[in-house]
Amino acid sequence: MAASKVVLLTVLVVVVTAVLSVPQFARDPHTSVPRYEFGYEVNAPEYGNDFAHAERRDGPDTSGQYRVLLPDGRIQVVTYTVSGDSGYVAEVSYQ
Repeated sequence: MAASKVVLLTVLVVVVTAVLSVPQFARDPHTSVPRYEFGYEVNAPEYGNDFAHAERRDGPDTSGQYRVLLPDGRIQVVTYTVSGDSGYVAEVSYQ
């Protein structure tokens, strides 16, 4: 009977130790560093479509550009940046 208690206690200690030593994979949203890059382009002159968008983010800094064919034939290009909490800063030009 005493031997079974020792075995049970040993198993319990091993299980508790194993559970406590498992690494935690929960991510702290304040320490994660978002990184991504994407883009697309549509150029179908037969339908009057010509537009694109590209963006890149590395941590708190984001930059990108998008363009669109306007009805009057000009192309509007918007280049933008966002750095942390500074807000959206855009430069608009026409080609």
